[in-house]
Amino acid sequence: MGFLFVALGGAMGSVGRYAISLLPVKTGFPILTLITNIAGAALIGFIAGIVSDNSEVSPNTVLFWKTGVCGGFTTFSTFSLETFTLFENRAYLSGVIYIFLSVVCCLAGIFCGKKLSMLIH
Repeated sequence: MGFLFVALGGAMGSVGRYAISLLPVKTGFPILTLITNIAGAALIGFIAGIVSDNSEVSPNTVLFWKTGVCGGFTTFSTFSLETFTLFENRAYLSGVIYIFLSVVCCLAGIFCGKKLSMLIH
């Protein structure tokens, strides 16, 4: 049964990621992937905060949101390819900035998501 919840959440997350990729933003910097990863980090932080003290949340709900939605939504493999491409194209500064912002902002997203979950919990 867990596979079904992961699959449904994954489909939802993937559609969300695709929708963001359709935004009309044209830049050499992969800003939409960065935004997607930060949003995904905030979401998974929020979910982790909600379920950490709540035994009433079913394991299938957790699978749906954390593994399914967040797994389908976030784009670490795309981030890795885009970083590699920036370096391959000798855009070293953009590559380093992208790595730094991705790591720092996604960690901040986890922190903010957990804090937000405490406000409604």
